[in-house]
Amino acid sequence: MAIVGCEQVEVVQDRFRDMTPHEAYRARLADAGLAETALARDWVDAGTAALLEAAPVSLPFQEEGFITAEAPGAMAYRVTVGRGQKLTATVELESDEDTRVFVDLFRIASDEDDPPRPVLSSETVPGDFVHEPWRGGDFVLRLQPELLRGGRYRVTLKLGAQLAFPVEGHGMPAVQSVFGADRDAGRRSHDGVDIFARRGTPVIATSAGIVNRVDVTNLGGKVVWLRDPVRQANIYFAHLDSQHVANGQRVAAGDTLGFVGNTGNARTTPPHLHFGIYRRGEGPVDPAPFLRPPRGDLVATTADLERLGTWVRLRDGGIRLRSAPGTRAPVVRELEQYTPLRVLAGSGDFFRVRLPDGVQGYVAARLTEDADLPVASQVVASAESMHARPTVGSPTIARIDQGTEVPVLGRYAGYLYVRAPEGSVGWVPDGSATPASASSQEQPGA
Repeated sequence: MAIVGCEQVEVVQDRFRDMTPHEAYRARLADAGLAETALARDWVDAGTAALLEAAPVSLPFQEEGFITAEAPGAMAYRVTVGRGQKLTATVELESDEDTRVFVDLFRIASDEDDPPRPVLSSETVPGDFVHEPWRGGDFVLRLQPELLRGGRYRVTLKLGAQLAFPVEGHGMPAVQSVFGADRDAGRRSHDGVDIFARRGTPVIATSAGIVNRVDVTNLGGKVVWLRDPVRQANIYFAHLDSQHVANGQRVAAGDTLGFVGNTGNARTTPPHLHFGIYRRGEGPVDPAPFLRPPRGDLVATTADLERLGTWVRLRDGGIRLRSAPGTRAPVVRELEQYTPLRVLAGSGDFFRVRLPDGVQGYVAARLTEDADLPVASQVVASAESMHARPTVGSPTIARIDQGTEVPVLGRYAGYLYVRAPEGSVGWVPDGSATPASASSQEQPGA
């Protein structure tokens, strides 16, 4: 019920929020009478498609890529942020021009019929963008440059614990009594975690806030309550040997609040800190997810980033196009040998690529090769138009005379990817050409 209530509040808030920079830019295009131009429609469609088809990546994650200025593009990544975690997105851009890049973070609603809701928006890069949701969920980060602008970008996504660890020099291994454990023969449950350390070890503020109570009680002994305005929570530090702050004092994360002891009902136990989180309307909350650092290291990029923006092709058939960079990611499509691919970005040992029909995904970089050298040579049987894309009705970019021998650079969906005599490249129907000679048949890996 709590999640449903939060969703309802967010729906109302979304109706009354200000426009994001991305939405404001789109409105200015409409005001200028440009909204119905083909270029503007392509820009809007690219942003929408990126949001709906965001790559589901595991964190930490880094990708470096290139967005071309001549074709509107956008990149988006879908991530899961657990309760108590914070997401940090670092976005960098290298461009020859003063380029605005719209960075938007959306929460994905639990109801599939509800649209994604923007929770963070900016048009200033480079920069670090941090979001600390109180409840976990799925989010999409999208970046899109303004019309007719592009450049080389790097996106780094990391998770972290929302709160600093409250006992100096210690971490999660020092937690020896967990939230919800039975107390007093099951008559009550443990409303926090116990962190064991030597007496006198500094107890530190887990976040910036205001000390709203310094007291001595029978249960907690010497205690400090800290009001965390960001998370709208009260943080509880108990069994202190001594307190080091006063009521109403403002503190920063890492400031000393007191020292580990065993006062109150902990007199018969070794020194430790009882640490709790309380939130109005929710009561005690398990602190562990707010303190536990996420696992995993950033994977080094080994894919050849010199190929960004170029065309490559697959060396073999049966190669799988995946939704994310990893061998366990869902398969989008199985591809044939010599399929041409436009390299958009690199992450780990994978390329993010776009197929000739516009579908995007990831393939292992080691399974690709440059698409410059021909795999075969074909003779055009009759005068033929060379098209910009392998589709019926695609714009003509060159004419090839009957009997002309052309090098074949790749194949896709019943079309050949060829180079015309004057050097331009494009697509002709596969049935419109015949092999030039037996000696020029396909040579795998050529």
